[in-house]
Amino acid sequence: MDDNKKIVLQKKIERVGAALKKNNMEFYYAETKNDVCQIVESLMKDGDTVTHGGSVTIKECGLSDLLNSGKYNYLDRSKAETPEEIEKIYRQAFSADVYISSTNAITEDGVLYNVDGNSNRIAAIAFGPESVIIIAGYNKIVRDLDEAEVRVKTVAAPPNCVRLDCNTYCGETGQCVSLSKADHQMSDGCRSDKRICCNYLISAQQRHKGRIKVIIVGEELGY
Repeated sequence: MDDNKKIVLQKKIERVGAALKKNNMEFYYAETKNDVCQIVESLMKDGDTVTHGGSVTIKECGLSDLLNSGKYNYLDRSKAETPEEIEKIYRQAFSADVYISSTNAITEDGVLYNVDGNSNRIAAIAFGPESVIIIAGYNKIVRDLDEAEVRVKTVAAPPNCVRLDCNTYCGETGQCVSLSKADHQMSDGCRSDKRICCNYLISAQQRHKGRIKVIIVGEELGY
C-alpha cells in the first residue's frame, strides 16, 4: 500500500478503535496479518480452553500453529468426525475461556455487526466465553449499520455461500434477493433451506468492560 494511503488508513482505524473503547471493548492494531498471532497470544493464558467460529480471516492470519501448540485446550471442530461431535463443541464454546472470531462489519462508531446461519458464532460472541477476541481486516469497517447490512448482502454472504456450498440466491447472483426491493428490511432474504442469514447480532456498548477485544488489521482479510 502507498505510504500516504497507509497513514490515512491508520488514522481511520485509530478513530474506530477509540469508538470501540468508548463501547467498553478493548482495541488492538495489527499492521499486517503476520502481527496478529503475537497479539492473540498475549490475550490468552497457558491452559486456557480456546475455540473459534468458522472464519476465513482466522485461516489467513495463520492461527492454527498457535492454537495447536499444546499450550491450550483447543476445541478444534475440524477434527470432529460426526455432526454430533461438532454440536458438542458448539455447546462447549459457551464455557470456553477464549472464543476467537471475525466479524461481518465494524461501524465507525464502534459497533460490531454479525449475521449467522447456525448462529453458534453470534451466540458465543454475545454470551458465555469469558473472553472474546475479534480479528478483522480494515475492509470490514463501514460507516453505519445500513452500510453493514449492504456489506453482508453483497460482500460477505455471497462468497461464504459459495465456500460452504450453500444453494442460495446470493451464492448464484452475487447479492441478496432482498436488494431488488425498494423497501427491503435488514432481515429480508431468500427462502432457501441453506440460507446463512438467519440471526442477527448488534454488539454496541458492552456491560462487561473488556470482555470483547477487537484486533483491526491494516490489510484486507476475509469476506
